[in-house]
Amino acid sequence: MDLLHSITLGDVLTEHRRGNPVQTALVCGDLRISYAAMDARVNRLTAALAARGVGAGDRVLWLGQNCHRVLETLLAAAKLGAVFCPANWRQTADELAFVIGDLSPRVVLWQEREIGAAAKAAHARDSGGAVWIQHDAEGKDGYESLLATGRDEAPPEVVEPASAVLAMYTAAFSGRPGAALLSHTGLLLQALVISKIQDVGRDYVYLNCGPLFHIATFMTTLATFVWGGTNVFTPRADAEELCRLIAAERCTGAFVMGPTMQQMADANRDGRFDLTSLRSFRAAPAWNAMTSEDTSPWGRRPGGYGQTEVGGLLTLAALGLGATGSHGRALPVTQVRILDPDEREVPAGEVGEIVARGPTLMHGYHARPEESVRRRAGDWHHTNDLGRREPDGSLSFVGPKTRLLKSAAENIYPAEVEGCLRQHPAVLDCAIIGRPDREWGQRVVAIVVRKPGKDASAEELVEHCRERIASYKKPRAVEFVDQLPRRGFAVDYEALDVQFGGGGYPGEPGRRG
Repeated sequence: MDLLHSITLGDVLTEHRRGNPVQTALVCGDLRISYAAMDARVNRLTAALAARGVGAGDRVLWLGQNCHRVLETLLAAAKLGAVFCPANWRQTADELAFVIGDLSPRVVLWQEREIGAAAKAAHARDSGGAVWIQHDAEGKDGYESLLATGRDEAPPEVVEPASAVLAMYTAAFSGRPGAALLSHTGLLLQALVISKIQDVGRDYVYLNCGPLFHIATFMTTLATFVWGGTNVFTPRADAEELCRLIAAERCTGAFVMGPTMQQMADANRDGRFDLTSLRSFRAAPAWNAMTSEDTSPWGRRPGGYGQTEVGGLLTLAALGLGATGSHGRALPVTQVRILDPDEREVPAGEVGEIVARGPTLMHGYHARPEESVRRRAGDWHHTNDLGRREPDGSLSFVGPKTRLLKSAAENIYPAEVEGCLRQHPAVLDCAIIGRPDREWGQRVVAIVVRKPGKDASAEELVEHCRERIASYKKPRAVEFVDQLPRRGFAVDYEALDVQFGGGGYPGEPGRRG
């Protein structure tokens, strides 16, 4: 390994101890921890984890809510060459047990408060021999006692920056979710891009109130850390507590969703909390009156396209520069192509699968070798999502890639046609299936739920699509239903095929064409 040109997350913390020692790094409850103290604590945790068998490539699992210990444990894993995984604490005991069995962690840090019953039930089914440590316990069995067993010495291990350091479980495929493996280099580069777009610097104070088991929250956490800013932690998004923390810590950024904004505005109706330090998108008048406008590129044009597997965001609307594409342009450290099912790049204006490459992308999924190989076919990461390159080069996300329809020689993606139908004012919900056809191979069939009190004929909806997308993509038939069958949140396309005669999809045995 070329040490001269290498840097890891752990190295960043070590340098903060030298160059940024008294700056507040972490705030959590009554604790205020400087960067010098944070590095000392992480060194002690690193030694304590090593003494419990954690080494390069091993996994450390976090079963708990937001806490400063999440970032400390990630950085301890970073110094060991290990992999840290923050799991969704809202999961059931069965779901947590799946994660434990799948990840095979050496150490599990778990929480009693609020989630103890599910964690203990999952623990009872753990046959992997992991060391379990209750992070919120007092006394000899808790996290602070664990730190006390280690020494404040830099670990001797040399860690490869391209190695995985963070595992995050993402959407289910083949019936089960998988943990995407993200590297030191990828996270550092993503953090630098995010910090540029969100104006994150040493004076940034980030309120970690979004779930840290999602990369969307973690991106700004790491951007704040990389620049030597202050990360403030709270276990959950309680509106009054968020107001108190923003006022007390002068938070400049926070992961706050629309419903929480309204709750905070209601909680601060009397103006007892000064929230003017918080830079925010413009929203309801009451919210705007108590916060400051975010004038960063992100604040002016937020969003983009991303997924856990690409390290967060792959494109940024803020890089659009007046672009026609709804999701902007690719990060400067990535490449993006739009491919047809035969792996050929499609021309501007055509829909295909979004594929990408670059250092921010995942290494693959933990313990999913076949899926990992499939997702990196041709040395490009295949997102399983559909997009379109606009004539000006910008990008638009269309929707998830579902089954492919084939009408004559033309490929048709249901997500594109569904998106078009949903633009009609009478359409509440819809799904597209393919019906076998001897002449064309398949005909596009739309299954539509109309909005209450709204009416639209099949002919009207077909014409609506014909005016907006290529004629061969428009539905040839429309069926109206009161509701779509679902499995959880997902439309049950197989049930629709049975009910409305769908089939003949490319790759199916006996397909007629």
